[in-house]
Amino acid sequence: MDQNSTRAAFFDVDNTLVRGSTIYFLGRGMYQRGFFSKADISRFVLANLRFRLTGTEKQEEIQRFQDAATDFIGGHNVQEIRNVAQAIYDEFVSPKLWKETIEIAQSHLRAGEEVWLVTAAPEDMATLIAERLGFTGALGSKAEVSNGTYTGKMTGPLLHGKEKSIAVEELAKSRNFNLSQCFAYSDSHNDLPLLLTVGNPSAINPDAILRLRALRDGWPIHDFRHMRVANRLLGPIVSRMAALGTLLTPRRRSR
Repeated sequence: MDQNSTRAAFFDVDNTLVRGSTIYFLGRGMYQRGFFSKADISRFVLANLRFRLTGTEKQEEIQRFQDAATDFIGGHNVQEIRNVAQAIYDEFVSPKLWKETIEIAQSHLRAGEEVWLVTAAPEDMATLIAERLGFTGALGSKAEVSNGTYTGKMTGPLLHGKEKSIAVEELAKSRNFNLSQCFAYSDSHNDLPLLLTVGNPSAINPDAILRLRALRDGWPIHDFRHMRVANRLLGPIVSRMAALGTLLTPRRRSR
């Protein structure tokens, strides 16, 4: 590794660091504090579920979720939302943190490596989580601000799929990261572009497709869910499927 370069570890947030959806927790907390109506939260939750349960590479679903993810904070003061987000972190997010994932992140910090969160959730919320956990920083979807107020629109694309990879590559250039020496962690096959951007990908609480890919390519797999026994039973079956070449996604190109 170039002596002038820096190593970093990139962590997805939802179901990798936090059990559940960060943006859902934010919406729930805002609803409880009277920021919007039941109809508003229902539309938001529906868009969130559709985004996660349907083919999330479908542009119309990405757009629907993107609109929902910013509409609900539109018209609110940035500092006001940040104050609310602090309380929501304590009430909803903190109890749902995977302590094992935090331990992995802290091991990177102890090794002198930066730790960044990379998420489709609003960057302001992701930055708050990173600050509370003592991480280096966060990359997330950017909500547009005008005169200290959220407009309800986004600046740039939803940080999902390949957009995470693009954002990490841009960050690497600005901070002189050697990506072939960096690490990435995720639970979702939708984050394969992110995982393939670094030299050391790992799966945390992986979905079925990501588990297959990790087994095929020998990536570390960390599973902190309560279904560990079931996962151990399914592991040998999945391994045989992987060996038979059931996953045909091209291997990561060497750098």
